[in-house]
Amino acid sequence: MNSIYNYTLDELGNYFISIGDKKFRAIQIFEWLYRNRVSSFDEMTNLSKKTIEHLNENFTINLLELERLQVSSDGTRKYLFKLSDGHFIESVLMRHNYGNSICVTSEVGCNMGCAFCASGELGCVRRLTLEEMVLQVLTVQKDLDKEQERITNVVVMGIGEPFDNYDVLLKFLTVINYAKGLEIGARHITVSTCGIVPKIKEFAEFPLQINLALSLHAPNNELRNRLMKINKAYPLEEVMDAIKYYYEKTNRRVTFEYILLHGINDTKEAAKELIKLIRGMNVYVNLIPYNEVSTKPFKTTPHDKAEEFFSILHKAGINVTLRMEHGSDIDAACGQLRAKRMREDKNE
Repeated sequence: MNSIYNYTLDELGNYFISIGDKKFRAIQIFEWLYRNRVSSFDEMTNLSKKTIEHLNENFTINLLELERLQVSSDGTRKYLFKLSDGHFIESVLMRHNYGNSICVTSEVGCNMGCAFCASGELGCVRRLTLEEMVLQVLTVQKDLDKEQERITNVVVMGIGEPFDNYDVLLKFLTVINYAKGLEIGARHITVSTCGIVPKIKEFAEFPLQINLALSLHAPNNELRNRLMKINKAYPLEEVMDAIKYYYEKTNRRVTFEYILLHGINDTKEAAKELIKLIRGMNVYVNLIPYNEVSTKPFKTTPHDKAEEFFSILHKAGINVTLRMEHGSDIDAACGQLRAKRMREDKNE
């Protein structure tokens, strides 16, 4: 049977038309699923008995199976979910003064192979379905319902390259933005890419005003080639041109994510190169402390050195922030908890 969560509102509406029912039936069901967050079709009290029977016979309404939960002293929560085929994915809930942000995974594993990241150690197994992406948000929201809180921000920045799962990504963004459902504002949703140039340009045509972030992490091609193999396919010159095109089409500022790696990309020279690379562009630089991974040689930049890097950019007129550390006392780095769980299976 199909999962009800694998349908967008339009797709579900068209399904009901195809069986001789009314399109608005989909709106009723979406409200039950995403606003009331019911666990069974039998709870949908404004539907006829016949409709509920049809739903039970043709659709499932399952949530993700929680394999493991880690809670940090700063309130960060790391969820490890087990999928129906036995694979694992992660989601991270981060607490901010402006609300609750969830970091969502788009693939089982990742093909980008960034040198500092645990996500791509085993490559990409498969892309996630719409159900598997949506249920990350819905399952964590159900957790927050117990505290009478809600998810206010979504970042598609977990395991995987979102633009490698492009069609499902667009459906996911539409579902979580829907006004009578989870109702997460488009301007509170961010999609992060390693720099898939054709998809950056294509994403500029997407009608929702979603934020775009670029995982930059290096100010020149030589260093970025070492850290991110995607740069060999799409070098910085092409990526910067695509970002400029995106801004011209959307008039939306792009965020550049820059993980600080001690002694690698956090030097004064790197800061000056970064200024030269982005000067004149309407971008925002987010400096991110590195969450160390036991299987990687990279180290976190000391806070005073991170402050120095920030100061050089700030004095040059660059819009920049130095992000607070989240979940440093748990396996908060992207892909870290999944990799640990898979090693446990291997060692048994």
